[in-house]
Amino acid sequence: MLTGLVIALALAEVNCADLTNFQTPSGWRPSIDIASDMVIVYGTRKDFAERAESWRKQGYAVSMMTGISWGGYEDYYLTPDGLKKDEIQTVKSGELLMHGNSKTVGYNVPTPAYVDYIKKVVDPAIDAGVCGIYLEEPEFWARAGWSEGFKRCWQDFYGEPWQAPDSSVDAQYRASKLKYELYFRALRDVFRHIKSRAAEKGIKIECHVPTHSLINYAHWGIVSPESHLLDLEEADGYIAQVWTGTARTPNVFRNVAKERTFEAGLLEYAQMLSMARPAGRKVWLLADPVEDNPDRTWADYKVNYECTVVASLLHPEATRFEVMPWPNRIFEGQYPASLDKDAPRVGISPEYATQLLAVIDALNHMGMEPPVADLGDRGIAVIVSDTMMFQRAAPHPSDRALSSFYGLAMPLIKSGVLPDIIQLENLDRTGVPEETRLIILTYEGQKPLKESYHRILADWVRQGGSLLIVDDGSDPYNHVREWWNDEGKNQRTPLDHLSETLGLDISARNEPQSVGKGWVRWWEERPRRLARTATGADVLLREVNRMLEKRRDSPIAGKNYFEIRRGPWIVTAVMDESTSDAPRVLRGRFIDVFDPALPVITEKRVSPNQRSLLYDLDWPARKGQHATVTVSAGRARNIQLKDKELSFTSRGPVNTIGRTRVLLPNAPRQVDCDSEYRHEWDAESGTLLLEYPHQAREIAFSIKW
Repeated sequence: MLTGLVIALALAEVNCADLTNFQTPSGWRPSIDIASDMVIVYGTRKDFAERAESWRKQGYAVSMMTGISWGGYEDYYLTPDGLKKDEIQTVKSGELLMHGNSKTVGYNVPTPAYVDYIKKVVDPAIDAGVCGIYLEEPEFWARAGWSEGFKRCWQDFYGEPWQAPDSSVDAQYRASKLKYELYFRALRDVFRHIKSRAAEKGIKIECHVPTHSLINYAHWGIVSPESHLLDLEEADGYIAQVWTGTARTPNVFRNVAKERTFEAGLLEYAQMLSMARPAGRKVWLLADPVEDNPDRTWADYKVNYECTVVASLLHPEATRFEVMPWPNRIFEGQYPASLDKDAPRVGISPEYATQLLAVIDALNHMGMEPPVADLGDRGIAVIVSDTMMFQRAAPHPSDRALSSFYGLAMPLIKSGVLPDIIQLENLDRTGVPEETRLIILTYEGQKPLKESYHRILADWVRQGGSLLIVDDGSDPYNHVREWWNDEGKNQRTPLDHLSETLGLDISARNEPQSVGKGWVRWWEERPRRLARTATGADVLLREVNRMLEKRRDSPIAGKNYFEIRRGPWIVTAVMDESTSDAPRVLRGRFIDVFDPALPVITEKRVSPNQRSLLYDLDWPARKGQHATVTVSAGRARNIQLKDKELSFTSRGPVNTIGRTRVLLPNAPRQVDCDSEYRHEWDAESGTLLLEYPHQAREIAFSIKW
């Protein structure tokens, strides 16, 4: 076995390609060889170096991931007297918050001792010379805050005795602020340790934070550093952990509470990308072909996977993807075959496996040229703040369905407008994005951490921006001890301060008021009430259009779909509950990537609540290409075109069927392959379909015509 130092030295010249990745706790196995650029080896077992090396030998770039707030850390949690209970997040009843069904792994309070322990946990990965270390899910539950460890942190941070978080809104807000800061400091200290130790060894290791979106964390009642992570100079990027399990959380629109996985996922990805944008760091967008809940059906997993992967692809700047977590539970797991309570558990179908491989290969090519997006009227934004997470627990939790956010954002989405999600905390970093025409702001469910945000907003309005404030001022958190009320010495609210900064008078609460070259309307309405009425969305859109008209802008046109073209790839989503029930009809010559047979079609009808991913067969010709690999259910590499011969390799896990459709100028006269295969020529489309069993190795093809 190579020692850690030898491995590190050997990796000095290693390729750390990382456009696509996945995470797994195991070493390489043929059944999970999905051929992405990078594998993120999960966990801190002593055999980490061996697991990492097994993947490296197969040509993968290798990184490491472990939890920052929980993990397989029994040697830390367990003492001769049992669990180290004083450092596990604890609720008022005394219940310890454990991860999943574990009896030994809890959500930890990141005390100095715990942070020092995590530094030791990552040392083997540093010594093994990994490309990056991913510390995932810095999570502190909003309902926690009663452990002795947290009480000590309170005393150290605030210089005053601990207060029960449910004793007042002020105590809850302060408890959340502390939780927010604790995991920021934990990540900062561990990342500094990683960078320092790597430098001592003469290598570079990137540091990344896989994290749920702010929207999901607030919805689920979890506090995490989120945009504060941009203050981590040592951080190199993030994984946007958006998947079926987060995006299917029900929200309320037109007084109907239900799952809206596509729309919620679209907003979650938007928030994560907007949050990270000012730092220019790497962001991978995650989608999961199954989910954490093992009791859904395969049909359920498939539909929701398509919702999230399409939602991720609709964002023009997205070029990096975590193509799946845990391939072992996808390609080796068993789940209910149907909704019948006696339905057997079965493995993945050959069709779904082939579809996944086709999508995974497509994700490797999504940055090939600038995308052309049809995402509705641009320049309309909704503001969010990390403080959304500070108001999620007793004594007065904000709206359980997060309607303070969805009540403003969902009407835009359902009208075919993808709003920019402006992170309030980023205003100090970059100001208001240049293309922004209209901002929608509420302090229901969130608050401004700094008064400087108001000066920036006011300056933007005076230069011609339009600000629509939707807030009736009734949120009890308006009266926590903060800068806007001189730490609780008066009854001023954050909107009082914003109003004064803008120079508004009372008339702004009835009609838009001009401020410099721009306009402001303070609409005394509650966003949650807009979500919980059948007509609330219409009323909001009417107010939005009034503000646009003041700018002499056209009103929102309204449509029921989103679409983006990424080189040859066409990504489409049509919504229900939208402006019409009309399908989106695309005509041309396409390969349907979501169909495992990879058929060539001339028309695609995408109906409401459906999504599609197509390959445009006419695109290569427009680029002067007459022979190329188009769609491949298997990682297509080593593509070479010489004279009248096209060669390439394809790779995928064993027990799956590979399919590749190749565009040719003429019928093939010779097809060679170093493995079993069959082929079928389609003269009408000028494509050759190859089918072959994957073997967890590069299968070589050569085609002559």
